[in-house]
Amino acid sequence: MGGAAVAWWLLRNEPPRNDAYAFVQVADAFRSPVYLTHAGDARLFVVEKAGRILILEGGQVRSVPFLDIEARVTSSGSEQGLLSLAFPPDYATSGLFYVYYNTGPAGDSVVARYRVSAADPNQADPASETRILEVPQPFPNHNGGLLKFGPDGYLYIGLGDGGSAGDPQNHGQDPATLLGTLLRLDVSDPSVPYRIPPDNPFVDDPTRAPEIWAYGLRNPWRFSFDRATGHLFIGDVGQGGWEEINHQVAGSPGGENYGWNLYEGDERFADRAAPPGAELVFPVATYAHGNLLDPRRAHCSVTGGYVYRGAALPELQGTYFTAIGVRARSGRWSALARAGRRGTSWILALT
Repeated sequence: MGGAAVAWWLLRNEPPRNDAYAFVQVADAFRSPVYLTHAGDARLFVVEKAGRILILEGGQVRSVPFLDIEARVTSSGSEQGLLSLAFPPDYATSGLFYVYYNTGPAGDSVVARYRVSAADPNQADPASETRILEVPQPFPNHNGGLLKFGPDGYLYIGLGDGGSAGDPQNHGQDPATLLGTLLRLDVSDPSVPYRIPPDNPFVDDPTRAPEIWAYGLRNPWRFSFDRATGHLFIGDVGQGGWEEINHQVAGSPGGENYGWNLYEGDERFADRAAPPGAELVFPVATYAHGNLLDPRRAHCSVTGGYVYRGAALPELQGTYFTAIGVRARSGRWSALARAGRRGTSWILALT
């Protein structure tokens, strides 16, 4: 959060035209916006880091927030705050939705369920909060923070390794902890916080947390499912050398170990052993830190994005777009052409 702009990565066989795309400002009435989503209708919901969710509709921002929980949110750290919002598939009938935020002196992570107001679809009830998951945070960074419902209807939650530099507590390679993971929960029954899906990979292993869907992640800030294929793409923020995009094929049984803190990108990071039986899954794309004047090495913090499946730009069908924050200068929009297991990147536009 703190860098400027982004890189777009392309799952195509030819570079895009650099002069064919431009950024268009839609609205600017936000304070530190960190996430944007929808509820299946024409409204866009903008999440502000400090603890508000605003509605953008018809090009206008509603003056009254959809939800305001600033009093509950710890946002003093650069990576803390109200970080995401997810509407379940049955939101139109249930009126329930989920948010992820940090709270308390230590900035512990909270996933909470809220209910929209019965009287006004543009306002939620702050008093309706039910905390379904709370995870202690040892440090103020690497909180992860994304909530997203998958094609299977389960709630996926990205959690960072708990922070500090280099994962000193080895959370990335400890599947007994929820830190450094992607979780998968069944929240379809509001009478309980959540249930463990019966096909989660570690549901029968008492030495591993049954909530885990994948692990070995440093800070999976943003991830998404390709709505055409169901494939999962995870943007995992690197330590100091490499940013990476991880991939999970649709239909995977889960349990992937994406390598942190044994590896950063494709390079060895720590001389530690992986958990028994773990087979490391390496990224499908990596970006190096380094000289900001060199477009091949001008990347500092991967965000993660989406595979484009819209109709307005048919030439970008199948393109995976992601943001990369760049310090000390404006960011770059790039594109990544998939070449087998690795890719080649192009700059698409500058911001």
